[in-house]
Amino acid sequence: MSYADRVFIDMCRDIIDNGTSTEGEKVRPVWEDGTSAYTVKKFGVVNRYDLSKEFPALTLRRTAIKSCTDEMLWIWQQKSNNIHDLHSHVWDSWADENGSIGKAYGYQLGVKHQYKEGMMDQVDRVIYDLKNNPYSRRIMTNMYVHQDLHEMALYPCAYSMTFNVTKDKDSDKLTLNAVLNQRSSDVLTANNWNVCQYAVLVHMLAQVCDMKAGELVHMIADAHIYDRHIPMVEELINREPLPAPKFWLNPEIKDFYQFTRDDVALIDYETHEQIKNIPVAV
Repeated sequence: MSYADRVFIDMCRDIIDNGTSTEGEKVRPVWEDGTSAYTVKKFGVVNRYDLSKEFPALTLRRTAIKSCTDEMLWIWQQKSNNIHDLHSHVWDSWADENGSIGKAYGYQLGVKHQYKEGMMDQVDRVIYDLKNNPYSRRIMTNMYVHQDLHEMALYPCAYSMTFNVTKDKDSDKLTLNAVLNQRSSDVLTANNWNVCQYAVLVHMLAQVCDMKAGELVHMIADAHIYDRHIPMVEELINREPLPAPKFWLNPEIKDFYQFTRDDVALIDYETHEQIKNIPVAV
């Protein structure tokens, strides 16, 4: 069975059985009808995925690999904060009349900073260090910039990546590992979406830096299931997991800025049917 399925099932079961409820408390999110969107949640969830062994896409339901890659590239490659640059509609609820989500996500990665080596944005700094200082313990990004929070339509959920390079014995290549820090995760709608898109990012950066993809560690401060999602999650985690798919990344691409969503694919990706009409709290 897919390892990602097992991680997801165990996480959801733990949240539902052992989590704490926010029902009746003061919460920010609301449903479309205006009522408060309460959750059952667990604090400090940590999940590890070895990308050298398996790509962490759920088989319990389909994760749209091209769409989640497109969003990741929108943030990390295009460094855009405008939904008109995005193929999907996942950000429509947070955009203004011009399509902007404010100084959030891609905007922050595109801001240039002064380093000893010159002016670079955060993504270019990561690539520079991976190629020139791979054993640095300072290869990281941060999109949670407090001075700009008031100009963001949504505070970043997945806000920080820390990259760390190791080398396996008898290997001629370095291994790229990463920690994804997430302050908040809507487990049903977005958990595997985020896992897959950052797994793709690690694979892409590893390829352009002549490394192998290693571990992705996903650290979630608040992993929650919304009250109206619980029956859907119960149905999902009672399904029988299927074998994990194989991941394909276009081997011809050696420049991170040349990747497109069409340069990724999941081979032999068999899944159960999608969960439809999931209500989204905003």
